[in-house]
Amino acid sequence: MSNVIPFPARPAPSEADADLFDIDLLTAVDVAIRDLRDLAQRLHGDETGQEQAQECLSMLARALENARAYG
Repeated sequence: MSNVIPFPARPAPSEADADLFDIDLLTAVDVAIRDLRDLAQRLHGDETGQEQAQECLSMLARALENARAYG
């Protein structure tokens, strides 16, 4: 079993810094899943690359489902 190190809590950004945080983690993971799915389909001749992309896609999908389910 792996050892998961939690991220430290961060204070909310001030209004002046709000534009620096234009995307949240759930949205970023959701977009990465979509893009990775597209990339995996384009790797027709590269079985190793396609397998790695599918494993990464699966990991991100599980992480997104867990984040949505458990907050």
